[in-house]
Amino acid sequence: MKISQLQSPALILDQGKVLRSTQAMTKRLAAKDVKLRPHMKTAKSIDVARMALEGNFGGVTVSTLKEADYFLGHGFADIVYAVCIEPAKLDHAANLAARGADLKVITDNVDVARAIATHGGKFRVLIEIDCGEHRTGTPPDHPGVLEIAVLLAGSATAELAGVMTHAGHSYGCRGEDEIKRIARDEREAVVSAATRLRDAGHECPIVSVGSTPTATFGESFEGVTETRPGVFVFYDLFQAGLGVCSVDEIALSVLTSVISQQPATNQILIDAGGLALSKDRSTAALETDLGFGLVCDADSGQPISTLPGPLVVSGVHQEHGQITLPEGTDMKQFPVGTRFRILPNHSCMTAAAYDSYNVIDGDDVIAEWSRCNGW
Repeated sequence: MKISQLQSPALILDQGKVLRSTQAMTKRLAAKDVKLRPHMKTAKSIDVARMALEGNFGGVTVSTLKEADYFLGHGFADIVYAVCIEPAKLDHAANLAARGADLKVITDNVDVARAIATHGGKFRVLIEIDCGEHRTGTPPDHPGVLEIAVLLAGSATAELAGVMTHAGHSYGCRGEDEIKRIARDEREAVVSAATRLRDAGHECPIVSVGSTPTATFGESFEGVTETRPGVFVFYDLFQAGLGVCSVDEIALSVLTSVISQQPATNQILIDAGGLALSKDRSTAALETDLGFGLVCDADSGQPISTLPGPLVVSGVHQEHGQITLPEGTDMKQFPVGTRFRILPNHSCMTAAAYDSYNVIDGDDVIAEWSRCNGW
C-alpha cells in the first residue's frame, strides 16, 4: 500500500535510512577496532536488530528483561542488560541464563553484588562506572569497585565479566569538540577501572562504553572492547541538533492528519498528540526549538518549505496536536484531512507508544515490523 492509505496516527520507518545509518556506524567502529553492541532499547525490534548487527559480532544491549527474553527467543544470546539489577529480578535473570543466554547484568552496589554472589544462579556481572553523568555507576577509583570484584570472586556461580559506563551527559554537549572531550572522559574512566581490577588480580575481559554522540565522535577507543550506541539506528531531531546527524538522516516519523482548523488562534489541529508523539521537549535546550516535532510533507518526508521558518507542533494534548501557522498563512492550504509526517524530538520515546513500524521505501509501505514493549 501507499503511505496515504494508512490510518493515522501511524509510526513510519524508512528502511533505507536505517540501513545507511547502521552500515555507517559499523564501518566507523570497525575502523576504530572496537566492537559494536547496539543498544536495542530504541528500536525493540528483531528486524532492526538484524540490520544493526550485520557485519558485527552479534551481541546486543537491552534495557528490560522482557527485551532480553525477546531477543533470546529470536536467537541472539549475547546480551547486556544495561540497567542496574535489583535482587527481585535475579530469578528472572538466572532463568534467562539457564535457557542459554550469555547474559551480563550490571551493578554499582556492594550489597547487590553480595546478593548476586550468593543467589546460586549463573551470573556474569559488569560493574557500572560513573564517567561523569552522575546517574548510576560508581567512580572508577571508589573502593566499591574492588569490593564487588572480591565478592564475585568468592562465588561458586557468579563471575566478574568486566566494567561498563554510559556517557549520557554527552547529550548536554554543544558541538563536536565538546563531545570528543566527553568521549575521552568516558574511555579514561572505564579503562582506569579495568586497570585497577587487573592490577588487583581480577580478570576484566569486557570494557564497555556507550552513547551515540561519543560513538560518533570518539577519537580513541584504546583499551575499550565494545561500544553500545542506540538511537543511531533511527536518529531524531535532538541528535540532529547536537550535530550527530542531519535532519535528512532521521528514519522515524509519525503520520498524522489535520482534524480541525481554528482561524481565531491561527492553528490547525492534528490527530497526533502527546501519546503519539511523546511529550519530550529536548530540542527546547537547543538553538532551534522544534516544539514537539518538525512538520514534514507526508509523501516525501521533507520539512514543509513553503512557509517562513520551520513548521512545528507547538502544543499537544493527549490525542490532539496543535500546529501554529505563521502570521498571514492561508489556512485553506491545509484542509481537514491533510496528511503530514512529524519528525520526533526523541525517537525512543515516540516509538514506545506503538506496537509496530510501517516500513517504507519511498512512498510505498513494504512491511510491518513488530516491537517488543513493556517490562
